[in-house]
Amino acid sequence: MLQQERLYYLFDKYIADTASADELNELKTLLNDQSYEVIARDRLVNLLRQTEPLPGHSESRWQAILHEIRAEAGTTAETAFRAAREEHTATTEIVPSKRKRIPLTRRWWAVAAVFLGGVTALWLLLRPAPAKQVVADRQSLQHDRAPGGNVAKLTLSDGSTITLDSAQNGTLTQQGNTRITKLDDGRLAYKTLDEKPGAAVLNTLSTPRGGQYRLVLPDGSEVWLNASSSITYPTAFTGGERKVSISGEAYFEIRANAFMPFRVFARAPAGEQTVEVLGTHFDVKAYDDETSVTTTLLEGSVRLSSKGAATLLQPGQQGQLHTDGLIHLEPHADMEAAIAWKNGLFHFEQADIRDVMRQIARWYDVEIVFEGKVPEERFDGEIPRSSNLTEVFKILQLSNVHFKVEDRKVTVTP
Repeated sequence: MLQQERLYYLFDKYIADTASADELNELKTLLNDQSYEVIARDRLVNLLRQTEPLPGHSESRWQAILHEIRAEAGTTAETAFRAAREEHTATTEIVPSKRKRIPLTRRWWAVAAVFLGGVTALWLLLRPAPAKQVVADRQSLQHDRAPGGNVAKLTLSDGSTITLDSAQNGTLTQQGNTRITKLDDGRLAYKTLDEKPGAAVLNTLSTPRGGQYRLVLPDGSEVWLNASSSITYPTAFTGGERKVSISGEAYFEIRANAFMPFRVFARAPAGEQTVEVLGTHFDVKAYDDETSVTTTLLEGSVRLSSKGAATLLQPGQQGQLHTDGLIHLEPHADMEAAIAWKNGLFHFEQADIRDVMRQIARWYDVEIVFEGKVPEERFDGEIPRSSNLTEVFKILQLSNVHFKVEDRKVTVTP
């Protein structure tokens, strides 16, 4: 078999997770041979055009491969990758899709790093795990946890509750002139039956750790509620404003109404904040275990206020309310990171281990314990929130941080 064909064969076996230890070592040797720079570039052009898992590859395995390595390539590898990316960009058009995708050149950086990465990066991926670590992984598999899902509770004005994940689709109840319905796609929706609704009462939608839910408010605005969060709102909007209050994290797409501003009140240990909008898309995070209340604006404009301080956000900006009572402005916020959870992803940009584990704890409903010195590693990349817990840890362990799962307890060690 020609060496070029052998290289392709070994790489495809790696992608399929069927390569033996000897084949992985052979692949590592070939990838470090500078004579394969042109071959590698041609291979990368084809890979960059691949937007779906190859036949026979599961989505979870494929996504794990795409995000396993975030390391700088060596000089030769970097040259090949740049050439492949430029050729791909010049000849390939990204087709719009309803499903949000990472730009292809970025999406395939992980594969490029695996395929062309320097000796250190490749060795991290291909080296056999120490025997002790393999045993720990097997033990963790026995206590694996599935990802969270659409789980929430609706609390009505009289204190009665409805468990939404087990409720049948269709009309759930009626409060005043407002009908409350669970739609076929799982969303909770409010519809006013009269142009002049009667007195509104308050409802609360809450998600546990490991839960999320979508809500259609009486005015047609939509809310995505993240894990361990709640939103309290009226069954009908009346008067001169539309006001809701949240804890945790929620993403909003607000229907414009110049005569009735929309206000979000958020309270957390970092402080209390009001977000005022007319019609816009934004995310508010106000968890009790976070050091700030953050508001990230994607479209439109919002005004943040807290204890007399006020800040106007423009699209692409983020306001951060800290315990000092001041609202700090981040003029170039990471939009992908802010709403990754809504799009089914964990997104890390130089995130420390505590931030990573806070997100994991909420989504998988686990308790996090740090044993020994807290690891100082920083994490970059994305992991599908549809992954089981051990699949997430397999990726994170590439940074030499180790995890042990026992029922709902996760122990983190350096």
